[in-house]
Amino acid sequence: MRLWEGFMIGMAVSIPLGPLGMLCIKRTVNKNWKSGFLSGLGIAASDAIYAIIAGFSLTIIIDFINSYEIYFKILGASMVIFLGLYIFLSNPAKEIQKFKQKGTSYLQDFLTAFLLTVTNPLSVFVFIAIFTSYSLVLQPSHPIEALMIVGGIFSGGATWWFIITGLAFLFKHKLTIDTLWWANKIIGLGVILIAVGLFILLLLKEI
Repeated sequence: MRLWEGFMIGMAVSIPLGPLGMLCIKRTVNKNWKSGFLSGLGIAASDAIYAIIAGFSLTIIIDFINSYEIYFKILGASMVIFLGLYIFLSNPAKEIQKFKQKGTSYLQDFLTAFLLTVTNPLSVFVFIAIFTSYSLVLQPSHPIEALMIVGGIFSGGATWWFIITGLAFLFKHKLTIDTLWWANKIIGLGVILIAVGLFILLLLKEI
């Protein structure tokens, strides 16, 4: 059960096509599927590290979080809504231009994507918000459970990047900036609607 919860969280944080998503698609189209997928694995590995930091941090501040649980959940839902707005308003053409570079090896593909993700400390707050919303905590006294959650998060992210880079490679001759633009709009709107729905359910539960 914990493995599945982690898997769903890993998929959820990977689905938004931000700058690094564009990087994976660009490498898939310009080089090959393995390059794009290994870039995605770098992102998934970084997400797993931040999930560990966030999950174990909650054990330290759990009493404080429990005291203000409703506010943390509202904050988490708000962050997801803002994430959806960011995706909806982003411009794929500009994102791809940011990552113009010379040819790289497969190891460099993995490491550059990993470093670009791990150097963004805001990721830990995203995981804290998500973990709080799902009432998930990583506890040193339950290492197997913690390992299953983190493993699920990595597996969920890896599965998403396997799918998205596979589709990008399969349809790379038909993949245009317009297609990515519409994909951003649809995904961003979907994230916003889901977050708003969860936000409403949360408020109704508290009434």
